[in-house]
Amino acid sequence: MAERDTTTASADRSPGFAKKLANVARDYGPGIVMVLTMMGAGDLITSAVSGSNYGYNLMWLLVLSLMLRFVILNVMGRFQIYNSEGMTILEGYSRIHKIFPVFFGIAAICMGHLITAQMIKGSGIALAWMSGLDYPFVLSIVVVIASVILMRRNAYSSVEKMMKVLLGVLTFCFIGLAVYSGPDPVEILIGTVGFGFPDDTAAFDAFLVGIALVGSVAGSLTNLIYPYFLVDRGWVRPEHKRIQRNDLLFSFAAAIVIDLAIWVVGAEILRPNGIEVTDIGDIAQALMLYMGHLGAWIFYLGVFGILYSSVIGTANGYGKIIVDSYYQLANQAVKKTDNLDKDPKVFWMTMFLLFTPLVWSIPGVTGFVTLVLFTNALSILALPAIAVGLLIISNNKGYLADKTNNIVENVILVATTLLTLWGSYTLLVSFFD
Repeated sequence: MAERDTTTASADRSPGFAKKLANVARDYGPGIVMVLTMMGAGDLITSAVSGSNYGYNLMWLLVLSLMLRFVILNVMGRFQIYNSEGMTILEGYSRIHKIFPVFFGIAAICMGHLITAQMIKGSGIALAWMSGLDYPFVLSIVVVIASVILMRRNAYSSVEKMMKVLLGVLTFCFIGLAVYSGPDPVEILIGTVGFGFPDDTAAFDAFLVGIALVGSVAGSLTNLIYPYFLVDRGWVRPEHKRIQRNDLLFSFAAAIVIDLAIWVVGAEILRPNGIEVTDIGDIAQALMLYMGHLGAWIFYLGVFGILYSSVIGTANGYGKIIVDSYYQLANQAVKKTDNLDKDPKVFWMTMFLLFTPLVWSIPGVTGFVTLVLFTNALSILALPAIAVGLLIISNNKGYLADKTNNIVENVILVATTLLTLWGSYTLLVSFFD
């Protein structure tokens, strides 16, 4: 839902931290919603496993990948705000060829269903552990019902408010666990900016890890959701560019801190004790041995926050991609100022993406980790289309005049486009082999 236009921060410039935080909570939004939507089980397990395997080495890869994703989302945001013809980003892709909305519509249905499925299933598991009720399927249903109630009216406004609360929960939980684990600040600094490699890992192996990480960042289908969140907030005119960029910077800074905190837990608790992570439960079990029941409970609270935020963000965002793809194929104009939140088609697609994934939460259907790994592997097939298309439309002077990409942005997009093509090729070769 479009809200009041916010072009500058509050006129009250009180230096107090609490006041500044209140200003951020009021003025910012789309970036927070986007970051918490894109974070999920994959980020959680990847950061913990990397910390347990490599210690503080390779932390810089995580920071680099998130910085690259910031560039990509900022390019998408600039296209949404500045394009002269009032297009949505899906129309920009559609102008290249109609195959794009066909592909994105089908991919959004499949990936929206599977991503929401893993988040709903994981949320149910986390709630079951925290509540002591051994009925994760029932609690997954509760998660869906709660999401429907949250989004039944003024969906974006409700989602944004909830996301801000969940960001606070995540920050408290994971930073608290990281600080309690007793990290070495110097080692964290070296791991984050030192571009180091583990002693027992070949540089080439680490390079491959980096390619996989950076390549997946470039073309994640979830990236396409971000411009719709800007429209929902009403940030669609040139005067909104500054606050859009600052909002995104703040949100990605928070994401880096949270992911690094999870990495620290892996490095300080899992690695010294030789604990191999195959599931979220392995991390919680290790924390229980190290910090007691409270440590594991705080961890699961953070897990629930990171997963549930992805449930509501994914279902709502992917519903808009699907409906906009339909409109592009039907040659119905959708302007960047149109509020798809009020479109009944978006509502029903959101309901579809909330209720159908419950089938994966039925006991015995599939394991949580299996579902996560399958979804992550399948998602790479969408990467080349997103990366190549973005490179084309963000350099079109007919759309953006003098607001096209600069040299650095083009280098990043070309590099990540090549990585996504390589990653998709590798996946297909391994599949047929």
